[in-house]
Amino acid sequence: MHVFDAVIFDFGGVLTTSPFEAFARFEAERGLPQGFLRRVNATNPDANAWARLERSEIDASRFDSLFAAETAALGHEVRGADVLPLLSGAIRPRMVAALDTCRTAGLKLGCITNNVKVGHGPAQAPARAAAIAAVLARFDHVIESSQAQVRKPDPRIYQMMLDRLALPASACIYLDDLGINCKPAAAMGMTAIKVKDEDQALADLGRLLGLTL
Repeated sequence: MHVFDAVIFDFGGVLTTSPFEAFARFEAERGLPQGFLRRVNATNPDANAWARLERSEIDASRFDSLFAAETAALGHEVRGADVLPLLSGAIRPRMVAALDTCRTAGLKLGCITNNVKVGHGPAQAPARAAAIAAVLARFDHVIESSQAQVRKPDPRIYQMMLDRLALPASACIYLDDLGINCKPAAAMGMTAIKVKDEDQALADLGRLLGLTL
């Protein structure tokens, strides 16, 4: 069995439920085509409003107007301010437990997340922030796109993590719910797991590590 020294996790859609579930509900409520918001974010993906917000190149106000223009160009105007609250998925306790098992087994833990600096405004924000902080505290290193000003799938953000862990790519497992983000990790030599759901992710990770998760 290949011996790994570290596991690197995405946050949203891996340690939390996927925002795509919230996107789907929003689309149904607004009468939008299925998959519309994902199509918007996949159009000009390195320079669109979403990418610029995750690199902290624009603020929430500018994102609101730019996203509205981008969606209008695709036939259905949606304000950016209406989309930001959809990013807050629920934390998955079994995935958090897997973090603890990995740490107990002596593995280093890293997190690479594409995120935004702006708040989403719900009343439970302080409690949610505390819950997220408790999860992030389990990692040896966390790299946030909004602070690093580089986002996945740019290979530089993966290399930043390898440098911080002081490990070669071959010693690391990488988990992400987006295939486009798994590809650079795999190309660099990491063993990538595309997360389709919680059961599959835990089974795949446990098999690679020889652990029961």
